Amino acid sequence: MADDRSNRGGRDRSRVAAGQSYELGYFARKHGISRDQARKLIQSVGNDRAKLNAAAEKLKR
Repeated sequence: MADDRSNRGGRDRSRVAAGQSYELGYFARKHGISRDQARKLIQSVGNDRAKLNAAAEKLKR
C-alpha cells in the first residue's frame, strides 16, 4: 500500500522510508550527501531517523 502523505504522525517522522524517492532525496539534501550514500546508510544503519542523522554527520567528516 502506498504511503499516505497526509497521515504524518510521530511514528512516521521517526523513520526514513528508503522506498519513497522524495524522502530519500530530502534526507540526502539535508545532509549534503548523494542519494546512493543515503541509501547505503539506510541499509547499514536501518531506517531510524535519529541514528541516520548521526551516521550522516560522521560520513560528512
